[in-house]
Parts: sequence; structure tokens; C-alpha cells
Amino acid sequence: MKTIFFPDQTLNDDTYVATIGFFDGVHQGHQFLMAQLRKEAAERGMRSMAITFESHPRQVVQGGWKPELLTDLHEKLRLLKTTGIDTVVVLRFNRQMAAFSARDFMQLMYERMGVRVLLTGYDNRFGHDRAEGFEDYQCYGRELGIEVLCGDALAMGKQNVSSSRVRQLLKEGNVEEANYCLGRPYSLGGQVVHGEQIGRTIGFPTANLQPDDDKLIPMDGVYAVMVDIDDEIRKQGIMNIGTRPTFNGTNRTLETNLLEPIGNIYGHRLNIHFIARLRSEQQFPSADALALQIQKDKEQAEQILSNYHF
Repeated sequence: MKTIFFPDQTLNDDTYVATIGFFDGVHQGHQFLMAQLRKEAAERGMRSMAITFESHPRQVVQGGWKPELLTDLHEKLRLLKTTGIDTVVVLRFNRQMAAFSARDFMQLMYERMGVRVLLTGYDNRFGHDRAEGFEDYQCYGRELGIEVLCGDALAMGKQNVSSSRVRQLLKEGNVEEANYCLGRPYSLGGQVVHGEQIGRTIGFPTANLQPDDDKLIPMDGVYAVMVDIDDEIRKQGIMNIGTRPTFNGTNRTLETNLLEPIGNIYGHRLNIHFIARLRSEQQFPSADALALQIQKDKEQAEQILSNYHF
């Protein structure tokens, strides 16, 4: 897959069937769209292209707005590559680009990206005038020489799969349903930093995670997780997200206990894959009562994870 960062790099080497979107999560709905994209391109003897954004457009047009991302750019590009499309154009979105009308942007796609067919969802919007829609894009396309097609959405259950649906599921702690929509476990990465070492005092040392900026953190609670250490070792574990109410904590922490400890991992990078939610975080009457529950959590997690492969 060729990756182009626009406008630093341009391409005029071929003609393309393209789609445009932020594609946060590259969930099964996005994967379904990419399959349609490949099919349309193959039938026309063209190449397939996804146009996406280096950062969320709202960060440019609304200063100080913080996204809750399902995937950072590196993850997104890696996942888009697995869909089999030919090219990804990453827009270095700025205020000048944000001022483009949909027609201006379609002209840019035609002249500088070789787009001859645009595949878009019926309710997808681009350009500064959000009142414009599919019929407008078709009209502009006829003027410019771009055929505009409507892609099919993917329904799973009673709703279409969408990034907002996945985010809501994660905020509710429903990682199993979120993973079903994503087609893989939701992942959250970060660096192991020093914490208060409370877990060590009750026999369950934990790795305190400083998560990557802008990534969505699931609802507080205890989760069965798979843990990649420096992208080299994969271990089973449990993660607690919350404020540690048994010890009168106030700050939200993300603490992982490996089912098989491997020694000091301070400073290492972890990538946490959420498999199942075990329970809500709760306050226990004593540290011993908490330790007893953690042991039960580990046993439950081991049972879940021993049969899980991805």
C-alpha cells in the first residue's frame, strides 16, 4: 500500500476510485466499504484510494477540542493496509483546507489525486458547508468529471456499524460488543510509569500505564486483557481502570497485573487489548478483601483468556 502525505507529496501516476473519511477505528463498516472500493476499482481497471486525515478536522476548526480516538494515525494506516487497498492519501488538514467547499475539494481530488470515481456514504459530509450532501456531490461530479457513487453501510444488529457506536460501547464498558463491531479487540497503548506501588503491598504488583494522548479510555472497571510488551512478548493480564476507592484514591489510574509476572517493566511500552469486562470497580472493607477479589478476578480472566486467540 502506498501512503501519500498531501500536500507535501502528490500523485498523478494513475486514475483512482476513492473514498474519503476519518476512518477512526477502521471497524467492520469501514472494512466493508474498502471491499466495495476495491471491487469498483477492479471493475473499472483503476486503482483504489482512501483519503483520510492526519489529525481530526475538529482539532483544526475548534481550537482546544480533544478527540477520543479509537486508533491513532499509525494504527489506522496499519489497519487500512490490511484491507488490501492500493493507496492512502493522508491530508495534512489546516485552516486553508478547512475553508474549501465540497466542490473545491472535489476539484482538488480530480486535478491532484487522479480521482475519477468517488464512493461515499449517502449521509457522509465533507467541505465547509455541512448542509451539502450526496445529490450536491453528484452534481459537482458531473461538472468536474467524477462519478459519485453511494456505498452501502454495514448493519450489525439493529444499527449500522459506526465509530460513534464503538465509542459509546466502550464508554459503557461493553468491550465485547465493541470488539465485535471492530472485528478485533480494542487496544490502548502507553508507557509504564512509577505509581504508588499499592498493588505490591497486597501481593499483586501492577504496571501503571501512562496512556497515549487522545485515545479513548473505556469505562472504569476490571477487564481481562492481553498485553503486548514492546511488541515482542504477549502475556495475559487483568487491568483495573479507576480511582482505587479501597485506598481512598482520587486520581484515575490504569493498572495492569500480569497473570505471569516477568519482572521489572518500568519504562517499557505496553499495548493493552481489551477482551472482556469482569466487574465494576468497587470499594472493599479492607486490603485483604480486595486481595481475595483480585485473586478471583485473575482466575476468571485466565479461564476467559485461555480460550481466546487473535
